[in-house]
Amino acid sequence: MDATKTRRTTMTESATTTDHDTIRKWAEQRDGHPAKVDVSGDGGILRIDFGEPEDALKAISWDEFFEIFEDRKLAFLYQDRTSGGESRFNKFISR
Repeated sequence: MDATKTRRTTMTESATTTDHDTIRKWAEQRDGHPAKVDVSGDGGILRIDFGEPEDALKAISWDEFFEIFEDRKLAFLYQDRTSGGESRFNKFISR
């Protein structure tokens, strides 16, 4: 992925990227793991799972995660920090 596809929004202190390495590094720095919510018919909803796995989430590999990410033409909206410290805020959005 092209690193130029990372875009920062300083007003909200958030960033948007499609770069796989950036997404994986951000998640792993927060002990996050790739997961999906199984929904019949559409292959599931992507999530980053933090800490103890949630029952509704199915752990998946990074390869499967990014295959779904690309198939759906998603971008990753995330926040590095809040005024209180490191942030886990993230959301998958359309490109």
